[in-house]
Amino acid sequence: MAADECYSEIYFDVPPAGVLSAAARSGSLAQVLAFHSLSKRSSIPGARSGFIAGDAALLSPFRLFRTYLGNAMPPFIQAASAAAWSDEQHVALMRADYADKFALAAEILGDLVTVERPAGGFYLWLAVGDGEAFTRNLFAQQAVRCLPGAYLARPAHGSYPGRDRVRIALVGEQEICREGLLRIRQFLLSSPIN
Repeated sequence: MAADECYSEIYFDVPPAGVLSAAARSGSLAQVLAFHSLSKRSSIPGARSGFIAGDAALLSPFRLFRTYLGNAMPPFIQAASAAAWSDEQHVALMRADYADKFALAAEILGDLVTVERPAGGFYLWLAVGDGEAFTRNLFAQQAVRCLPGAYLARPAHGSYPGRDRVRIALVGEQEICREGLLRIRQFLLSSPIN
């Protein structure tokens, strides 16, 4: 099992149990790897700083693979990475910032659409009818970008899960998110969802 746990530190109430702790309870890490990164944890995706932990038998050949096909990290990125990995305060502040943004989304959009705060992450996942048409029209009318939910899944049983939804990333600064949410509100008022 390869678990991408890059969002594991972006939660609101209870920290999620990682795959390694679950595997350790069984007494074995065999066939289990967890992937972590500063991309979401510290909002620095360009650093390409992360780690893999788990089954030593799987990590050994990966280390060889990485030696030949990986890129060396420049010293300034190493220094910034070391600082980010050793600081938990900025991660707690980011969690609080995301919680504030979800509250802001509920305040601005809640009377027009259902706004649900997920257990973790920073995506607003709105039910809007035709997600692709909503995305196209929102951008044309309000210059706000989002992603159609259908683009995030493969067809299942003849349809696309998430087809009626859009994903909105609440990753900008508070005022930028506020402006985007207000523009989405204006769009919804002029083009109500059926």
